[in-house]
Amino acid sequence: MTSPLLAPLLYGAMNIASATGIVFANKTVFSIFNFKFTYALTFIHTIVTMLGMQLFLRFGVFEQKQVAKQKLLSLAAAYVGYIVLCNLNLNINPVGFYQISKIAVAPAVLVINSMFYGKHSSPEIIASIAVVCLGVGLATISDPEISSNMYGLFVGLGSVLATALYQIWAGSIQSELGLGSMQLLHQYIPLAAAQLGAVVLLLEPLGDIIGYEYTLGSVAAILISAVLGLLVNLSTFLVIGATSSLTYNVVGHVKTVIILTGGVLFFGDTMSGKKFMGILLAMGGIVWYSHIKMAAARLHLSKQILPVKTDSNSE
Repeated sequence: MTSPLLAPLLYGAMNIASATGIVFANKTVFSIFNFKFTYALTFIHTIVTMLGMQLFLRFGVFEQKQVAKQKLLSLAAAYVGYIVLCNLNLNINPVGFYQISKIAVAPAVLVINSMFYGKHSSPEIIASIAVVCLGVGLATISDPEISSNMYGLFVGLGSVLATALYQIWAGSIQSELGLGSMQLLHQYIPLAAAQLGAVVLLLEPLGDIIGYEYTLGSVAAILISAVLGLLVNLSTFLVIGATSSLTYNVVGHVKTVIILTGGVLFFGDTMSGKKFMGILLAMGGIVWYSHIKMAAARLHLSKQILPVKTDSNSE
């Protein structure tokens, strides 16, 4: 039996290993094994996740809750857009830029919430996000491999916007339906798999996918990346459940450092002085942003648990 102190460490380690591992595994599939079928790989990931969710349900990781499927069609489509664009971003761009674009999701969420949902942030939050944007801009402009690749830049921007929209919609629908993250994923993942299957048939020639020269190594890499995708979902659920949002944010910063380092060591990403400073600036902004959000969450929680004062003279 896992001790209460050991469990969070194990869950955190699993989340770090799976979340960083899937980036390196996917990049290996695309760059080393030359499997360029982004939609097909995403479809395989989604099928494995769908089967894994059934397994987790059977073992009692979460309780099933039925929801009308029509309520989840838009969310499934948003998931397809976000995951396809993220994988395409990783396929055609360096690992470092892929991770920098993930950092840029927080500013995108802030802007979308402000422009379309009337949710305005404090000056501190805006300042921290401005630092993130400055760092992302410096890291991107100083990288000639990215600044000269307009297609890669547009795909990266698309992945940022799609991820931000998916996060906003998922949070809104999850709250509206009263579902946990695993319950929500279990409900919409079959719809996403069906939509992705149609996308594969429309946009990637089936003959080319079947005719790809599969080897033991390429098949193993594809399957490993799919299983890691499932483990990311499970470990995220376990880490937040066993620790706190603050711990998960810290784990997220560790993953960013590992992925950026791995891009340089394993996939030949360049790291100029300006790019390094830009990444440090963006990371500093994200750490500041996380600190502000966590402080606000603690203040909100403390207000909720304050004892209610009663009249000492009442009977």
